[in-house]
Amino acid sequence: MTAPFIAPSARKHGVADDDMLHAYRCAISFEEQDEQIFLLIGADRSARLLELAVLQSTSGPVIIHAMAARPKHLR
Repeated sequence: MTAPFIAPSARKHGVADDDMLHAYRCAISFEEQDEQIFLLIGADRSARLLELAVLQSTSGPVIIHAMAARPKHLR
């Protein structure tokens, strides 16, 4: 699995880079949003569930959004 690039927009909600990468590696849910963007739910280093929006680019995955997982994504 290629390590993702973290876009500046992913840091908007104050999630640490290491927590984003941990949630990416430990994803428990995957949902395709469109052809290039998918939503992952995964645990950070403290086992808090995060939602990540990941863009599939030609140079590899890019995390473009990260925040605490909202209830609508945990159903």
